[in-house]
Amino acid sequence: MPARSVIFRLLAAAPLCAMSACASTAASQADVGALRAEVRTLRESQARLQERLARLEAHDAVDKARATGTPSRTPADASAEGAPRLGPTPELAVVKLKPRNEPAPKLPTAVPVVEPDSDQVEMFISAAPDGASASQDGAATVVASRDDGAELVDPELLDAEYDKAVSLLRTGNVEGGVERLRRFAEENPRHPRADNALYFSGLGQIGLSEFKDAATTFERLINTYPAGDAMLDSMLRLAECRMRLNQAADAKALYTRVVTQFPGTAAATQAEQRLAALPQ
Repeated sequence: MPARSVIFRLLAAAPLCAMSACASTAASQADVGALRAEVRTLRESQARLQERLARLEAHDAVDKARATGTPSRTPADASAEGAPRLGPTPELAVVKLKPRNEPAPKLPTAVPVVEPDSDQVEMFISAAPDGASASQDGAATVVASRDDGAELVDPELLDAEYDKAVSLLRTGNVEGGVERLRRFAEENPRHPRADNALYFSGLGQIGLSEFKDAATTFERLINTYPAGDAMLDSMLRLAECRMRLNQAADAKALYTRVVTQFPGTAAATQAEQRLAALPQ
């Protein structure tokens, strides 16, 4: 009996021992996990402290270099001590280059001046200036005379006379305007508007269907004022008169002359278009 009771007691105590062993093993594993986490935290903290220490040392080196006037040394500089050092940068001489003695390229300065069509003649007409006076027959007032007896005319009065003659064309008195403009060009051949007076008188003659007289007027303008601003348009108008007078060959020759002698101008463009429209 005693032996059997002892055996029963041992059998009853065995599960208790097993449970105690399991409990102690689980506690040990929990402690090990906690220690590992604490070690990991300490290592991360140490890494941050080392990084901060390195930054502080770099700032301290920069501050000391600024105070002493010597360049700062960083860990990268310390690792490069074995590298060969370069000598001081040599001073470079400043060399000034002189421009070549070559003339500047020439730029085109010629600007063609083109008169508008007869339908736009009103754009060139301006009213007579205030205060300007002219006689009823269109003659300008003589204001002075030279020593040789030649008469001098006030330029403002001449301008007013020209404007008055052109205004007659605009208001419908074409015959009167043509006569005044023709007389203005004859009496003042050196006036800046003498060629324009002939041009507008020719336009008036075209309006009156006097194509032969208009052709004569434009020929006179071309021969007398070859450098005037109305010369190219006068050539076009003369060719138009030739067409009206059934002189197509002469008109074609005039258009061809404008295209070949004055390329790139607006008059040349118009001449090309009219040449293309002529019957071959």
